[in-house]
Amino acid sequence: MNLKPIGIVESRLVDRDAAPRQADEGAPDAWLALASDVAAALEGITAGDDVLLLTWFDRADRTTLRVHPRGDRSRPPQGVFATRSPDRPNPIGLHRVRVLAIEGTRLHVDHLEALDGTPIIDIKPVLSADPSER
Repeated sequence: MNLKPIGIVESRLVDRDAAPRQADEGAPDAWLALASDVAAALEGITAGDDVLLLTWFDRADRTTLRVHPRGDRSRPPQGVFATRSPDRPNPIGLHRVRVLAIEGTRLHVDHLEALDGTPIIDIKPVLSADPSER
């Protein structure tokens, strides 16, 4: 398997311990700075679109298999596949964000809990429930 980043997250979030665990817990807007060689892949994306952003949690511990959910030691440990922990064998982040603006190969998005410098591995549209709109 060969995975290559298509860009990086530009965010004011720099400290993992201080970052919100989920987007709806106070995550700030951020910029997705994409590589110029993937510019054509942005065709069809517009401001107002909801997209699924896939990131690589490059600061994750890939040896972690069990965690206390949400870091709460009062809760019993669970396997990471039953949690949203960034620490996991393949630390892929999944984020639903709304595109606020597009400037060249930069996308301004809302509520992203990824840290500054996080590699971006893909962007996918959020599909409508109506098959004719896909």
